[in-house]
Amino acid sequence: MTAPKTLLQAPWRSMLFVPATSDRFIDSALKQPADALQIDLEDSVAPDHKDLAAQRLPAIADRFAHAGYDVIVRVNRPWRRLIRDLEAVVSASVRAVSLPKVPDASHIKAVAEILADCERECALPLGHTRIIAMVEDAEGLHNMAAIAAAHPRIYGMIVGPEDLAASLNAVPDEDSLYVHNIMGVAACRRAGIEPIGFIGSIADFADEDAFRARIRRARRLGFSGCFCIHPKQVLIANQEFRPSQEEVVDARGLVAEFERQIAAGVGAHTYQGRMVDLPIVERARQVVALHEAVALREERRSQK
Repeated sequence: MTAPKTLLQAPWRSMLFVPATSDRFIDSALKQPADALQIDLEDSVAPDHKDLAAQRLPAIADRFAHAGYDVIVRVNRPWRRLIRDLEAVVSASVRAVSLPKVPDASHIKAVAEILADCERECALPLGHTRIIAMVEDAEGLHNMAAIAAAHPRIYGMIVGPEDLAASLNAVPDEDSLYVHNIMGVAACRRAGIEPIGFIGSIADFADEDAFRARIRRARRLGFSGCFCIHPKQVLIANQEFRPSQEEVVDARGLVAEFERQIAAGVGAHTYQGRMVDLPIVERARQVVALHEAVALREERRSQK
């Protein structure tokens, strides 16, 4: 059975990693304005603490959800560990699972089948648990388009810079990652899912100005949100993955003028020195829609 797509009120702009075995980071995460908290069972958890992390997961997820956050969980890749993680993940409190090192579409479909079984056991709606596909090696890169379109559960896809660079024997910088990320954006938009990420190393978090410039560029290239490895990145991601007030005012004015011109029987026209036709208007409408969706998300969060 195909799982239905349950739409989010707005894209997750900031998804903050929180190690499942660190009480200090868990407490800190609850003070951050992230759109989603991503409980990590993978890289930030020591190999001999994996079972402990999975055991702690349900309580952490419930705590985050009760505080008003959307909850994501990054699981582990080896199948034996992955299945145990998925069984621990599925609950009313968890909105999505991030799958590392996705090699092809068949991997997504197999995980989706397991999620469906777990949802039935938990009496949750089919499709409750969305998937974020992480492309992190050369095989996954080759199959990106098929991965993005593999299943209706997929919320979004990200090109993992560090693992991908290791797979390609490359340095994770803007030169080596540009083409792969642009291909990822195109694959996501074609499949109707969210492009996640930015172009550059995720490990470079100390320079806040550089991170802001990287996120501003990412939005201009079509990305809708990113993973955050440090709390200082959250507010920057939230600010830069939404239209500025100037953009919103301009977009609303452009749409209003277009509608006046259409009512008068005029097609293409000019607005503030720019030629306006349907593609320009569609982009303006996207800006207004994103602004309104983000505003609604923030209003609902403020009420919790």
